[in-house]
Amino acid sequence: MSIDQRTFRKALGCFASGVTVVTAIHPTTKAPVGVTVSAFCSLSLEPPLVLFCLGNHTAALEAYTESGYFAVNILAEGQRDVSIRFASRSERRFDGQHYETWASGAPILPGCLVNMECALVEARATGDHLVVIGKVLKVKHQEGGSPLVYFRSSYVEYGGSPTLAGGEGA
Repeated sequence: MSIDQRTFRKALGCFASGVTVVTAIHPTTKAPVGVTVSAFCSLSLEPPLVLFCLGNHTAALEAYTESGYFAVNILAEGQRDVSIRFASRSERRFDGQHYETWASGAPILPGCLVNMECALVEARATGDHLVVIGKVLKVKHQEGGSPLVYFRSSYVEYGGSPTLAGGEGA
């Protein structure tokens, strides 16, 4: 049985996800690049690895595969505007956008719940996406705050404190 893309996309939209902006420095122009990504997850605690996925037609795709480093900025609830900015097709996403840099030079966005600087471990073409795996070199996180959440093609209010269901390790 064949699954049409529209049905599959709608089904996947039922999975609520946090929102990240993944940033890097373009290896040729040395300009900062960034893109909004919801396909992100942790991969390993030892060593500390994360992964994210980018569509094969993502602008400046080579920045994430050739620069050797990237940053994952996990957005806070009040950063919807940042998500929209980096989801746009504009090549001027960093115009007026403040950021700092750590050792790798990848842009670290302010006000995020979490910022992680990563070294590229592997980038693998899979279907119509590129799966990028990185080793976390440095991490900074807020003690409080709520995440920006995306569900069924819309931003939704998180509205609560995290709780563990089922005890430790849930």
